[in-house]
This record gives sequence, structure tokens and C-alpha cells, in this order.
Amino acid sequence: MEIRTLTRAEEEIMRILWQLKKAFVKDILTEMPEPKPAYNTVSTIIRILERKEVVGYTAYGKTHEYYPLITEEEYKRHEMKQLMTNYFDNSLPNLVSFFVKDNDLKTKDLDEIMKLINDHKGE
Repeated sequence: MEIRTLTRAEEEIMRILWQLKKAFVKDILTEMPEPKPAYNTVSTIIRILERKEVVGYTAYGKTHEYYPLITEEEYKRHEMKQLMTNYFDNSLPNLVSFFVKDNDLKTKDLDEIMKLINDHKGE
């Protein structure tokens, strides 16, 4: 299954679903920050997420309990691949160079990155 990039509103709802594991629209609405969108707005976004095949549901009569069909980790992986492809020519050195040059990485940050690299060399 190919994961499609989500809008900001869709991502917000997915983050809530990943946290709650499963929820009714009213549960999702409760977790949303003020000003809360209308119930129908959340319901519409959920149906869009269904069409994108990232949300499933269990029906209880006319009520639906929704749950994620992809993990947060799968979505992050997809988005990072998109970022790498679209902005960094699929090059990790280009990505790291960008963060070093444009985001004022501190020596402590670079040390942490090197530790992560060294910890994963044996895997």
C-alpha cells in the first residue's frame, strides 16, 4: 500500500488516533485544541482518511469507531522519504549539510548525531 501525504488537519487527527488507538469522532474532538472544529468537519476529515486508506472503522449501528491502519512510524518514514526525494536529491549528506549550515547545530547536537551513527554501525 502506498501512503499518501496528509494535510495538516488530517495529520492532527491521525496524531490523536495514534495516541488513542481507537476513537469515536466525539473522542477525537475532545482531544483537539481550542478553538475546536465542528463535529461535521472532523467527521468529513475522517472519511477522507478512510478513502486514503489510513483509517479503518468498526460500525456499531450508525456509529463508527475509528482506528489507524498505518503506524506513526510508517507515516514518518514515508514523509522523510518524500522530504529526501523532493528537497535533498535523495542524499543524506545533503540533508545533514542543510541542518549543519542553516540550523546552527551546536557541537553537542553533532556529538549526539555521531553517537547515534556509531551505535547503529553494527546493526
